Amino acid sequence: MSAVSSRLPVFPWDRLAPYKAKAAAHPDGIVDLSVGTPVDPVPALIRRALTDAADSPGYPTVWGTPELRDALTGWAERRLGARDLTHANVLPIVGSKELVAWLPTQLGLGAGDKVAYPRLAYPTYEVGARLAGAEPVVYDAETFAAGAAGTELDPTGLKLLWLNSPSNPTGRVLTADEMRRTVAWAREHGVLLFSDECYLELGWEAEPVSVLHPDVCGGSYEGIVAVHSLSKRSNLAGYRAAFLAGDPAVLGELLQVRKHSGMMVSAPVQAATVVALGDTAHVTEQRARYARRRESLRAAFEAAGFRIEHSEASLYLWATRDEPCWDTVAALAERGILVAPGVFYGEAGEQFVRIAFTATDERVEAAVRRLTA
Repeated sequence: MSAVSSRLPVFPWDRLAPYKAKAAAHPDGIVDLSVGTPVDPVPALIRRALTDAADSPGYPTVWGTPELRDALTGWAERRLGARDLTHANVLPIVGSKELVAWLPTQLGLGAGDKVAYPRLAYPTYEVGARLAGAEPVVYDAETFAAGAAGTELDPTGLKLLWLNSPSNPTGRVLTADEMRRTVAWAREHGVLLFSDECYLELGWEAEPVSVLHPDVCGGSYEGIVAVHSLSKRSNLAGYRAAFLAGDPAVLGELLQVRKHSGMMVSAPVQAATVVALGDTAHVTEQRARYARRRESLRAAFEAAGFRIEHSEASLYLWATRDEPCWDTVAALAERGILVAPGVFYGEAGEQFVRIAFTATDERVEAAVRRLTA
């Protein structure tokens, strides 16, 4: 066994390959609802900004241009309700997955340190801990946020705590009160808290709140950092455009590490990010697309005997037929529909599947026909 395979789990989507092949054999083609990757065009104004900045022969800075930092602080104040942000409170990153995977390493964590994340969660939180040689530990997000954290999660050796609201995969949204309790617990025990808020712009039945909102953090950013991405809100997954906002001491340390390791966002992407964060019209338009797809798929899956739980935000439906998730995946693949098994996100998802509504309108309509035939 190689050193890599002994410390990392199997890459989840490799296990889905035979089901993808089965779904692809459907006479009308595959409807891939397994991955939340954007399929709609990048808005024209963002593409223009990217191409206008294409003549960028020099190295970009890791901290980004002053214009980019202005855009990051301005958006966080307008959209998240954050107050009194300076350039020291923000840091551009090369997509949020890179940050999640390498954050424990960049923080200097290792053997004897613990990284905590929700029991149902994006698998890269665990991967990041293992890459650093730290110990990954899970907690139940609902009981933790409800105030039972002191008896549910041992702070001994815990150096990093991940929040994820809206949740991937469940779409659950933490209330301001739940987040405030979690922030208070982390501060009491000297645990650094990172809040993954990449789906914050996609609330459907609840209004997501940021850890940076004064109702949550009390107006202080000490010990907390929010992670945001333009992949979902602006269809920029291919651009690798994301950023951090929060505690300047933490971000200052990460800035130095990332300077040494050359983790810099390309200059054209920095320019495109400025334009993207300054425009709300394209976000409203994209939300409307997702809302239509979500409504159609939810109705079709419920009509086909599925129960949808949580799913009040994000780009997914968290669904079950109260059977092993791989049985559900196999049955849907027979209809040419590919979904993600819930066990990818933890053992607690063993009877669920995650259904993305990021397919094109035409493919969503095909799925609806197949489910309701």
